[in-house]
Amino acid sequence: MNKIYEQYRQKITNRERFVRIAERRVNRIMNSLEKLGRCSNQRNYDYSNTDIKKMFVKIEKKLKEIRSKFK
Repeated sequence: MNKIYEQYRQKITNRERFVRIAERRVNRIMNSLEKLGRCSNQRNYDYSNTDIKKMFVKIEKKLKEIRSKFK
């Protein structure tokens, strides 16, 4: 690593790094969920209740898995 980068890295704390990275990633997830919500327009898309259930079961399962990593 170059010297300037190493000096910068030493100045930021783990907390600051977490906040910066987590905020960016949460915003990206929120944007993706917003885009997914646009698929609910039945004029443009054809889906069944089974499709919706499968989709949300998968999302909720992943969310629980990630949440457990923080405990």
